[in-house]
Amino acid sequence: MAGKFKIAAWIGVGVLTGALATLQLQAVAHNAQTSLPLDELQQFAAVYGLIKADYFEPVAGKKLVHDAINGMVNSLDPHSEYLDAKDYKEFRESTSGQFVGVGIEITAEDGLIKVVSPIEGSPAAHAGIEAGDLITAIDNVPVKGMTLDQAVKRMRGKPGTQVTLTVLRKSQGRTLNITVTRAEIHVRSVRGKVVSPGYAWVRISQFQSDTLPDFVNEVDALYKHDPKLKGIVLDLRNNPGGLLESAVGVASVFLPADAVIVSTRGQIPEANVSYRNTPSDYSREPGVNPLQSLPDGIKKVPLVVLVNGGSASASEIVTGALQDYGRAKIMGTPTFGKGSVQTVLPLGPDTALKLTTARYYTPNGESIQAKGITPNFIVDPLPSGDPYAALRMREADYSNQIGTGGPASAAASAAAAQREARETAARRELELQIEKDPNKFPKLPQYGSKEDWQLQQALNELQGKPVVTAKVPPKPAASQPAAPHAPAAKPASTPKR
Repeated sequence: MAGKFKIAAWIGVGVLTGALATLQLQAVAHNAQTSLPLDELQQFAAVYGLIKADYFEPVAGKKLVHDAINGMVNSLDPHSEYLDAKDYKEFRESTSGQFVGVGIEITAEDGLIKVVSPIEGSPAAHAGIEAGDLITAIDNVPVKGMTLDQAVKRMRGKPGTQVTLTVLRKSQGRTLNITVTRAEIHVRSVRGKVVSPGYAWVRISQFQSDTLPDFVNEVDALYKHDPKLKGIVLDLRNNPGGLLESAVGVASVFLPADAVIVSTRGQIPEANVSYRNTPSDYSREPGVNPLQSLPDGIKKVPLVVLVNGGSASASEIVTGALQDYGRAKIMGTPTFGKGSVQTVLPLGPDTALKLTTARYYTPNGESIQAKGITPNFIVDPLPSGDPYAALRMREADYSNQIGTGGPASAAASAAAAQREARETAARRELELQIEKDPNKFPKLPQYGSKEDWQLQQALNELQGKPVVTAKVPPKPAASQPAAPHAPAAKPASTPKR
């Protein structure tokens, strides 16, 4: 977190011996000792001993402790997790933009895994995987019911190993088995182009460690192509988030010096921080400002930000800051609503704890947790609407999400439960309809293409033309309405495989 929030954590566990063994646990965090519930830890030791002694077959002690840690952490909220050696390695790969896999950008659609696009030059591209392919099985294991993360883990592996993807290619009306050889992939999270004379489109798929320099290079190239750009569309649709400092840097590109981008609040003093448009808060190299090469016009060029229900966390930080300052018009559908910050706390050389350490707040002091950001213009992905809206989950759909931090009334809790039940039923009904007749549902356009309806409406706004908004605005993601942000003069995050 830009050097402001650095935590060293160490956990040592004493030996567990027998049903009534004494568990000794020491935790050092911020040079202060945390009091431990000794009675509960003795009970944990007793359960451990009984399982080791009396379970019908031997169970490895390492597995019991591992599962116990997982259960303890996973029950906290949807985003805290224990990272074992494999998970920790994959996490570091996802934020660096380098990993071993097949090289495709994917999303969830039709209850299956959809290929958004194969990465240029990747094994998937060479094997013939195409944008729009629906992956129905991975090594003969059906993907229906898998999360994106579960599908990712199945497609990743060691370089040189093979994975067979079963894909449904609707354009040809047939199913194919395509074997792909895994290799090391380097992903650029930023791409852009001039989509109309004087107007540019820049997409950020995820906030990685190299996103900010890549973004600066892309903007510089666009201005070199056309020094008199009249408008930019910043595309954050389906951007799941990523590194906070990268998000602060991207927002800083468009905002005045020293402007507050985001604030965080948590239990410990180090978690209570305001991040500003200053190099110390977003630069990876002390004393270096990666934004220095940008043209002056970038601070005033008209800007539209495209978002949807897949825009989460770091992408919501950028969106909230640009909306609060009135620097951009936000267009699309309400965002995911992940208003929390996770910090990775190493437990050793190859394991770590990803822990929710703070809520974050937009420059106006608003928490978007479980509410999301409501765009200035509600625009569906197709002129006819969003046929897959019921399939899209948001932060508010998690039963253990952390809430906004404010008191929740009984009426609000009851309304949230009713909403969740309605949405679950609608999701199941839509899944059944898609399974029965997948050809009945239209294909969503590729981002940045001429068929991209939301992009066309963004260009209309930049060019002073009428914007065609959704006929019936969708309900906010949370049980309480999410009001649009007001500009503040002085103010108080498609995975790659």
